[in-house]
Amino acid sequence: MFTDTHTHMDSPSFQEDRHEALMRAYEAGVTRIVNVGFNRETIPTTLELSRRYDFVYAVLGWHPQDAKDMTPQDLEELAEMLKLPKVVALGEIGLDYYWDTSPKDVQARVFREQIRLARKLDKPIVIHNRDAHQDILEILKEEKAAEIGGIMHCFSGSWETAKICLDMNFHISFGGPVSFKNAKQPKEVLARVPLDRLLLETDAPYLTPHPFRGKRNETGYVRYVAEAAAEIRGMSLEEIARVTTENAVRLLGLK
Repeated sequence: MFTDTHTHMDSPSFQEDRHEALMRAYEAGVTRIVNVGFNRETIPTTLELSRRYDFVYAVLGWHPQDAKDMTPQDLEELAEMLKLPKVVALGEIGLDYYWDTSPKDVQARVFREQIRLARKLDKPIVIHNRDAHQDILEILKEEKAAEIGGIMHCFSGSWETAKICLDMNFHISFGGPVSFKNAKQPKEVLARVPLDRLLLETDAPYLTPHPFRGKRNETGYVRYVAEAAAEIRGMSLEEIARVTTENAVRLLGLK
């Protein structure tokens, strides 16, 4: 059984075949799917997926690209939704200096506000990090994020950065890039992460793994991420699936 800890199956990319794609995943052994709602549009659609499908869970939060749009009322509403039984974490939150669609100071403020909310509600957090390693680590430390821990989503940093995240009680999650031939650093980090902190994801419809690179990603392709991880770790596919699923169940309280 596989667990996809980060996907966006509510994306318009799945408008024509969302149910079929989810059923393909389930029939392929993906028995737990964590869908992420990250702004005013995708939070309700993520909740709807979690209500409709027993094996779909929700992570809700405000993405750094959308930070400029989050109001105090949005934060209050998020606090209430995080209390729903199938909402398992707050995310994806963090900093994005690549697209930079929200001012950096606004991103930082919204990031801090959501970490504080997660600590208040004792929820793990899911971190989005794009070209902002040092600032994210500083904010996580200053806001005492280690008290709740969480997931470094689609990790792309160095082993040195990974060690700091591990010391702050975070799990490290890998997606499609670990299946790319030229992805040297993610492979090196995946090889060294303690097994009890390792997670897998797709980030569908983005970051499609080999051999489907260049096409739309879907949550069922987490199997190919698992195959790459198993090869890197010198483990069987069944063992890597079991370990990463146990980690997700333990961290997020999945059934």
